[in-house]
Amino acid sequence: MRAIIDVLWTIDIVMILYLISNNLMLAIIAGIGWHAIGDYVRRRVLRDYDALASSPLALPVTIIAPAYNEQLSIVDSVKALLACRYAEFEVLIVNDGSTDSTMALLQDAFDLVAVDRVPRARMHTKPIRRLYACPWDTRLTVLEKDNGGKADALNAGIAYAQYPLFCAIDADTMLDPRALARLAWEFQAHPDSIAAGGIVRVINGSTVASGQLVDVETPSALLLNIQILEYLRAFLLGRVAWSRLGMLLIISGAFGLFRRDAVVEVGGYDTESMGEDAELVLRLYRSRAERKLPCRIAFFPDPICWTEAPSNWRSLVGQRDRWQRGLIQMLFVHRRMLFNPRYGRIGLVSLPYFLFFEMLGPTIEAVGYVAFVTSIALGIAPLSYTLAFVALAMLFGLLFSFSALLAEERSYERYPSWRDLRRLAVSAIAENFGYRQLLALVRFRSWWTLFRKVGWGSMDRAGFGPPGPAAQASARPETT
Repeated sequence: MRAIIDVLWTIDIVMILYLISNNLMLAIIAGIGWHAIGDYVRRRVLRDYDALASSPLALPVTIIAPAYNEQLSIVDSVKALLACRYAEFEVLIVNDGSTDSTMALLQDAFDLVAVDRVPRARMHTKPIRRLYACPWDTRLTVLEKDNGGKADALNAGIAYAQYPLFCAIDADTMLDPRALARLAWEFQAHPDSIAAGGIVRVINGSTVASGQLVDVETPSALLLNIQILEYLRAFLLGRVAWSRLGMLLIISGAFGLFRRDAVVEVGGYDTESMGEDAELVLRLYRSRAERKLPCRIAFFPDPICWTEAPSNWRSLVGQRDRWQRGLIQMLFVHRRMLFNPRYGRIGLVSLPYFLFFEMLGPTIEAVGYVAFVTSIALGIAPLSYTLAFVALAMLFGLLFSFSALLAEERSYERYPSWRDLRRLAVSAIAENFGYRQLLALVRFRSWWTLFRKVGWGSMDRAGFGPPGPAAQASARPETT
């Protein structure tokens, strides 16, 4: 019995030290992120994005959107992409062997015709079936290929992309018309930039018409509002802070801009990785550090990309499990970089943080929850002290969440309604009672699903608008 008590005390102490360290790190990140957002807001009026968007000197961009069974949103997504306000760009949709009506809807909406095009880079991908172009909008190209997964589809798009910059997005995302110019600013102002990411927001609950977002609103479902809050914390505080420190490791797969030649040099996306977006960023850092080349990878807080979040628990569990497996794979593949001064701040600070707090954190939390409950049941840990500690940890979490909400209101005011703010505030409190604990268990379970080699899974989607004939209507502009 004494041995059991000693083990429980050890686990409890480790859990307490972990939570204290984690909350201190979150406080530091929140402070840096808050300062960076304020600095950006002050300088924003000095940046003429409209001038860049219309300038013939703006670097042209290829927007690559892999699509697999995206019939509910593909037409609206393409319309939104073609509505981008930018001097020169092309939209390259990669139909990755869809088995639904994705290709038929694209053909009907955009009058696609088969064309020939020579690839501009040698990338190993699944067989390409055919290329299509829109006869009345030459900016649109659709590449049809055998199914190979998102990374394989992106590599195929890179091979056929015409321009020096490419924007990798998900087919179920919707870009703000000015987003491309804002992100391209980083490459114009900083020639050593290799990649740049922008804010991704949850579109569930908002109104979309003709491929355009017309009304921003939070949904009524608590699960979706909690995810909105998570996105705000991750982007407005987390990634802004890591970018300010020059240690950004994640460019969201839903929206990122890359220098095409740099990505081709490292072989494109890893088709075996569950987190191909973050793995590519880390490989870019590693490759250029080993060759002593500059590598600026930044997060820009203004570009807006809207994506559909999982609306049910099953889809959310699959998504977070996949993200965690991708993180574990990435850190294992690039373990040589950990604590290695050759890779500067990335190897000495950023990667250790992700190792201890993101990869091992869920395991520590899951084991700690069991130990806490057992300690209370056996009378080892006083209930009053335990509850006080849990309340303190929750208070730190609430402060971090409300800091993200304040940063949102201070800088963008995308949710101007008091009802929206009330929903998000309620979500900040509610997520502490079950949601965070369950997600910690889901991420802890990722070790098991990783060893079992579980696939990507699927997510139930509602699309951007009501399905039916309207979604299939031709996108061709009317003639007068």
